[in-house]
Amino acid sequence: MKFLKVGRVAIITHGRYAGKKVVIIQPVDSGNKAHPFGHALVAGIERYPSKITRRMSKTRQEKRNKIKPFVKLVNYNHLMPTRYTLELEGLKGVVSNDTFKEVTQREDAKKTVKKVLEERYTSGKNRWFFTPLNTIENSMMFATRDTSTMVDAAADVAAAVMLENENDREK
Repeated sequence: MKFLKVGRVAIITHGRYAGKKVVIIQPVDSGNKAHPFGHALVAGIERYPSKITRRMSKTRQEKRNKIKPFVKLVNYNHLMPTRYTLELEGLKGVVSNDTFKEVTQREDAKKTVKKVLEERYTSGKNRWFFTPLNTIENSMMFATRDTSTMVDAAADVAAAVMLENENDREK
């Protein structure tokens, strides 16, 4: 695919890392023997950095700035590309298809990805990439409203739908 190029930021839509942001490191359009479908080698953020304030100590700020990365081969069908790009020059030679052959190589690749992403985060570049997606679950979790009113509203909607279905059957 033309638009899934090196450096394109995408969101994983299925699986363990669903909803996580990734950057494409190496696209493989035609597939290969092991993976006979279009796929991409991606590096992403499993655990995003936490929020920090000025009142926190330096050590606490450093601890909350940590990122947990992952490196994975992902089918094109499970990627949703975004308009954003991210230039990661430090990862081109380090992460490749050969990094999946041995566990130690994969761990080393994750360490370098972590180092590069944390440098990028602390320098203040590409801020959008380092924040989790604003999903309905996240927004409901941090909602200031009383949860009982939200449950009541959901029950009212469900009752209205059931009533509508009964009216349709009677006709």
